[in-house]
Amino acid sequence: MLVQETESNAGSTNYQGAEDFARLTAGYRTELLAHCYRMLGSIHDAEDLVQETYLRAFRAFDRYQPGTNIRAWLFTILHRARTDSFRRQSRSPQTVELTGEGPSVPPAQDALAAGGEEIVRAMEALPEVFRSAVVLRDMEDFTYEEIARILEVPVGTVMSRIHRGRALLRSALVRRPA
Repeated sequence: MLVQETESNAGSTNYQGAEDFARLTAGYRTELLAHCYRMLGSIHDAEDLVQETYLRAFRAFDRYQPGTNIRAWLFTILHRARTDSFRRQSRSPQTVELTGEGPSVPPAQDALAAGGEEIVRAMEALPEVFRSAVVLRDMEDFTYEEIARILEVPVGTVMSRIHRGRALLRSALVRRPA
């Protein structure tokens, strides 16, 4: 009963907007989740960030310009949500694991046995600004202009970050133990 009243009060325009939103964004959830997981290293944090991204995108859908790149729009929202999350975390108290209080959790052996552990470790070791640019270009295949809009930096900065990030990756992979 409450749902029917809400739908009738909302009007057909809002319902049509929800349908349009669902139709336009449905195919990007997995891609956003994979991107977040590569950036954060935690599936739970990645799922939370993607959920926050979709919530923000839905709330701002009336400002989306039809015909523009919805994928880039979603990635822009994702990066802004991640930046906000980092800011909130930096203001909250940090916790540390106490030593000698029991066994620590070992790294996931499945991830280490997957074969690309050197690359994963090298990517995780990259500073955040370089990792974001490299992942958006080399893994997500965005153009320099799209990355500049997503990260809200000039195109020259994007090019510099990608170049430096790739150089750091190369040096990290060359130095790896045999």
